[in-house]
Amino acid sequence: MAKKGKRGSRDLTQGNIAQELILFSLPIFAGQIFQNLYNSVDAIVVGRAIGTTALAAVSSSADISMLLTGFFVGFSTGGGVLVSRYFGAKEPKNLEKALHTLVSFGVIIGLTMAVLGIILSPALLRLVKCPDDVFPEALAYLRVYLVGVLFTSIYNVGSRILQAVGDSKRPFYYLVIASVTNIVMDVLFVLVLKLGVIGAALATIISQSLSVVLVYTRMLRTDDVYHLRPKKLLQMDGHMLREIAMLGFPAAIQASLISISNLFVQRYVNSFGSSAMAGIGAAKKIDRFVGMIAQSLGLATTTFVSQNVGAKKYDRAFHGIRTALVICGVYLLTVGTAVFVLAEFFVNIFISEEAAVAFGVDMVHWMLPFYFFQVLNSIFANAVRGFGKSMVVMVCSVAGMIGCRQLFLIIAMKLNYSVTNVYIAFPFGWACAALLVMVYYFVKIRPKYSAELKKDD
Repeated sequence: MAKKGKRGSRDLTQGNIAQELILFSLPIFAGQIFQNLYNSVDAIVVGRAIGTTALAAVSSSADISMLLTGFFVGFSTGGGVLVSRYFGAKEPKNLEKALHTLVSFGVIIGLTMAVLGIILSPALLRLVKCPDDVFPEALAYLRVYLVGVLFTSIYNVGSRILQAVGDSKRPFYYLVIASVTNIVMDVLFVLVLKLGVIGAALATIISQSLSVVLVYTRMLRTDDVYHLRPKKLLQMDGHMLREIAMLGFPAAIQASLISISNLFVQRYVNSFGSSAMAGIGAAKKIDRFVGMIAQSLGLATTTFVSQNVGAKKYDRAFHGIRTALVICGVYLLTVGTAVFVLAEFFVNIFISEEAAVAFGVDMVHWMLPFYFFQVLNSIFANAVRGFGKSMVVMVCSVAGMIGCRQLFLIIAMKLNYSVTNVYIAFPFGWACAALLVMVYYFVKIRPKYSAELKKDD
């Protein structure tokens, strides 16, 4: 078993690989369940308590909010690679500089993006051709929701730092607390106080701010390697800032560009009316739950690879990638099959209107058989990022999940303007991105580090 720091950090450069990946990724996976849970509770409460139009408003805002939150998730994941590498290389001074610079810069970016998001909300909703009957509620929900983007940014940076040093449990605990808080606030604001979609957005903000308090209280009080010293937050290291930017910004831009691509996909969805918007919005929620194992093991793979690269244990890094693929494959066969069979049941959790349910079930049935492409893309992209090639991952993802997906939709919609093309576009993008990043891994990464192993021998 890997050596675990007495105060929470975990060394992934030793121990049984499968066991360490599972133990490290399980809290991330469980945390994503709760994170998606409190996002889904908004949709369930709104869809059931207010109606189809309100759920369409929340769904129409989802890809816009993901544009900003995705940026922070990408940025913090890329920055976390640097923290992992210094942790694996046993360089505490550089690790300290990296984490303080990452937190400081995260606050600056979060505040900037929150202000810009609120100002540009009407233009963004028009960009996705939000229908007139949905627009007022969508704008109100989005503007209130985006106030919490700053908290999202700060939390993601803090949680990624903890995960980078091998502590994946505490971010999970904090998300559980935030999820329960969000559910309680949803019931209070929407069902009791009748605040509508604004109440759902307020509930999310409160839960996000609580998770920030929890993660940074831990970082301020710990005496482990990730101890946060407030005075040093004002002393951003120039060298570390450049390193973080090189790793973090490509991942952040990648996530944002994919979200922008999804905005254009949402334009097609919106053209089929509020029932399609609500049903496909529900299917996207289900999609996030099914895809969580690939995402969580992908994040675990980034940390695992970057720690072992820092320790120059390249063969162990390769073995970890193969193991993550096997674990994801087993999960997908079991859970994916169950969700496919019970698609109507799961869609009905979010919405009851017959037409909307039909759209949601169709989308689930079209996407699930092709989920192995998502697994391949997630594991190999995060592995390549763990080797420090964040820019390459960005290029492959943008080319596959934006370029190929949009080209497919343009051609397919001209030939036959059908909602089925929207369903197919998602796995088509995964497949293209997976192919590109796998080619880079096997042509560039694997030979290079295999040669390094031979030199060491």
